[in-house]
Amino acid sequence: MLDDVDRRILRQMQAAPELANAELAARCDLTSATCYRRIEKMQASGVLGGQQAVIDWQALGYAVEVSLRITLDKTQTRAFDDFIEAAREVRHVIEIQTFLGRVDVRLSVIARDMSHYQQIYREQILSLPHIADIEALMHVARIKQSEGLPL
Repeated sequence: MLDDVDRRILRQMQAAPELANAELAARCDLTSATCYRRIEKMQASGVLGGQQAVIDWQALGYAVEVSLRITLDKTQTRAFDDFIEAAREVRHVIEIQTFLGRVDVRLSVIARDMSHYQQIYREQILSLPHIADIEALMHVARIKQSEGLPL
């Protein structure tokens, strides 16, 4: 389990992920060595899965995001596995989620514009295996997005 010091480290990492270990340690009132050991311990236990760059895809010229709710043909025993394996290969799919219920899978697809989206949809999405139904939702605005946890 995490103690108060671990939570303090995680809060600071969430607030300022770019901090070097020495600055993070100072903000947490720890020595650099102690801070480093605690981070290593949290990585080893799976609490921290690593660090990554957050890239603003809109700044790179992608202006369209579409959420596709997909129902699979569940009469096929490998429907989920085959679909997910193929969907992972579509470069413009930035997120894949699975669900219990009427909708089986949700894909987030980005494109430069609507013409580009239509090309991706026709050439890559519709060729994915075992699709029984697709519902497209055009993304209008992201009101809240946070990876941070209430620590």
